[in-house]
Amino acid sequence: MTSSNKKAVPEAREALNKFKYEVASEVGVNLTEGYNGNISSRDAGRIGGNMTRKLIEQAERQMAGK
Repeated sequence: MTSSNKKAVPEAREALNKFKYEVASEVGVNLTEGYNGNISSRDAGRIGGNMTRKLIEQAERQMAGK
């Protein structure tokens, strides 16, 4: 089975990973390096949701020229 979780821009992998840890810290979720399968679905969703919200805000600011 092929993973559908491929990066559109592979060069951004490191920056996205760092961003994930920053957002996790902001929402109070303790991530460790490597496997984090022990976190709850709720916490994983909080991290992903906040990452998405921040990325959309950044794109909107760029589109608006700010």
